[in-house]
Amino acid sequence: MEMNKNAVVKGQVLMVATSCGSFPNTDIPTGLWLSELAEPYWVLKDAGYDVTLASPNGGAVPVDPVSLAGDAKTPEAERMLHDDEAKLVLEHTVKLSDVSDPTFYDAVFVPGGHGPMFDLAESELLGDILTKAAAAGKIIAAVCHGPAGLVKAKGSDGLPLVSSRQVTGFTNSEEEAVGKTKMVTFLLEDKLKELGGQLVRKPDWQPHVVTDGNLITGQNPASAQGVGEAMLQQLKEKRAALGGVASGGVTFSAGEAGLVGGKKAAAEADISPAGKPAS
Repeated sequence: MEMNKNAVVKGQVLMVATSCGSFPNTDIPTGLWLSELAEPYWVLKDAGYDVTLASPNGGAVPVDPVSLAGDAKTPEAERMLHDDEAKLVLEHTVKLSDVSDPTFYDAVFVPGGHGPMFDLAESELLGDILTKAAAAGKIIAAVCHGPAGLVKAKGSDGLPLVSSRQVTGFTNSEEEAVGKTKMVTFLLEDKLKELGGQLVRKPDWQPHVVTDGNLITGQNPASAQGVGEAMLQQLKEKRAALGGVASGGVTFSAGEAGLVGGKKAAAEADISPAGKPAS
C-alpha cells in the first residue's frame, strides 16, 4: 500500500495497547480486545487524524482470540485485520518508553481487553505520559478495561486523574458474567471508586460513554464506537478553536514511523518525513 507521506493531517492521536498476552500464571490467552481499538481507530483515521499505536514492549500486540470470533469481531475489527497499513500498526507498535513528549499528541486513548489489567495498570511510565498529557489539556480516553491504564495517572492537584470525576468502565457484574472475577487482581469498578472516581454505569453490555471535561470513558466493548466519536467531537472543537491548524502537520503510519521522536522533530521543523515542506 503506497502511503502519501506529504499529506497534512488534522491532528495526532496516541493509542496505548497492552503487551500482556495471557492471564498471569496460566496459559489462558488474553490481550487486546480488537474492536475496542479498531472502532475508535477508524473513526479518527477516516476523519483525517494520524494514529500512533504504542505498547509497553513495542512490537506486535497480543490480540485476545475471543475478540476474533463471532459477533465480537465487528466490521471495524475485520477491516483492521485486512488493511495493510492497519496490520503494520498492530504488528509494529512503538515502545512506550520511546514516547518522548506526550504533549505532541492531541489525545491519548487506551483500549481494553483484560491485558491492561496486568501491565498498563501497573505502568508508572503510562501514568506519567497520561499525567503530562492531561496537564497540557489533551484529551484522555479509555474504554472497557482500558481505564485500568488510568490508575497511575494524576491530575494537576496530585490526586488520581479520575478523582471527583465522572467515569465508567467494565463493571463488576460484567466481569462476573464473563467468569473472570477470580482471574484479575482487582475489579475495575471497585478500583475506579477507590481512586475517587464517580462511577456512572448503565445495564450490562449497553453502549455507554461518559465525558467529564477532557476525560472520556466507555463502559464495555459496545461503547468503543461512541468513545471514538466523542473523541472526534472534542478534537474538532479544539481544532476549530485554533482556527483549523493541525497539531503536527505530517502523517505516516506507526509501522513506518520508527521512533516517535522523528515524527515530533519533523513536525516542529514543519517538514514532511521525506524532508519536503509540508503543504
